[in-house]
Amino acid sequence: MKFSKANRLRGEVAIPGDKSISHRSVMIGSLAKGDTVIRHFLQGADCLSTIACFQSMGIDIENLGETVVVHGKGLHGLQKPDCVLDCGNSGTTTRLISGILAAQNFSVTLTGDASIQKRPMQRIMTPLSQMGADIRSLRGNGCSPLQITGSPLHGIHYTSPVASAQVKSTILLAGLYADGETHVTEPQLSRNHTELMLSHFGASVRTEGTTAIVQPADELIARSVTVPGDISSAAYFIAVGILVPGSEILIRNVGINPTRAGILEVCRQMGADLKLLNRRGQSEPMADILVRTSSLHGTEIGGAIIPTLIDELPMIAAMACFAEGTTVIRDATELKVKESNRIEVMVHSLSAMGADVTETEDGMIIHGGKPLHGAVIDSRLDHRIAMTFAVTACCVEGETEILGAECVNISYPGFYQDLNRLTQS
Repeated sequence: MKFSKANRLRGEVAIPGDKSISHRSVMIGSLAKGDTVIRHFLQGADCLSTIACFQSMGIDIENLGETVVVHGKGLHGLQKPDCVLDCGNSGTTTRLISGILAAQNFSVTLTGDASIQKRPMQRIMTPLSQMGADIRSLRGNGCSPLQITGSPLHGIHYTSPVASAQVKSTILLAGLYADGETHVTEPQLSRNHTELMLSHFGASVRTEGTTAIVQPADELIARSVTVPGDISSAAYFIAVGILVPGSEILIRNVGINPTRAGILEVCRQMGADLKLLNRRGQSEPMADILVRTSSLHGTEIGGAIIPTLIDELPMIAAMACFAEGTTVIRDATELKVKESNRIEVMVHSLSAMGADVTETEDGMIIHGGKPLHGAVIDSRLDHRIAMTFAVTACCVEGETEILGAECVNISYPGFYQDLNRLTQS
């Protein structure tokens, strides 16, 4: 797809449901007794992979579009699938479902697309094995396909070397089936959607500092779930509203869970005109975000804030190119093991547009204020890269072509339509 500079963006946008919460609502709803009604479910390819996996294990799931109804069968209600479970492009599906499958009374093979088969799974295999799980990488490379044979599990206290909600959630879900209390300690607190949702469904979960603790569960009870808008998807409209002169955008119903909302803090640090309106919700708070064109300045981003904005760092890096001064992103090694090596891809692609950006071992250094121009950008089939450069293209002279642009369907099928509508307002 090809993109050109935009004059201004005006109007409102209601972004799709949060991807992380949509995944978890299907998984935990499948393990609960009764019918879980999920509203504002994200109809992205990743979340549809989760639905398909649980349907293959005998769970009746009605996908009605904005609403999904999961007819849960309880913690021990899953059935052995008659096929390999295909997780598509979804790391969340692959990792979290592994924690559940580790305790079932059957064997199953998990696979996914070419990207998933390169992403690191040893980070979940190690703690699950410590719990007694029988899980192995069929190619012996610590990646999928994974062979999982259900086994009795026991509680552990695992200290994770990375702050990863997927690693933490995998262990907590396995901990529901363990013979004792399970602890997961992280170097920094990662997003806590699993802890909140497990509590909502009746599990005994608590947090002490950066340690999440779950008790074995006898049962989970179905609940209704309203999925807030995904702040990771909102990030692109926050950025384009800040960067394109004369813009004002109201982004409706965005989840602002503190373990996810680091981009709001960074935007304020950089001088953005950004307001939260109509705050509401409790366990998963949400608000409307009003953003206007702003002059930005450089900042330093690292430490405990990184897990709260890891998926937004590509967009933040692009924003930094338009800021006065230098922006340093550090402690972001996790970007290397996403759908692509996002550090390498961002440095290469921003440089192709004329940016002054340098790769470091754990992030990048961006000297802002240099005029950018259009370029041919290879998305590497990474949805966050494609959306980042669609926004960046709105801010630079010349035409930008994005290869593999259709990959946005993984998390935001209507992204280009929403972006185009705001440019026409």
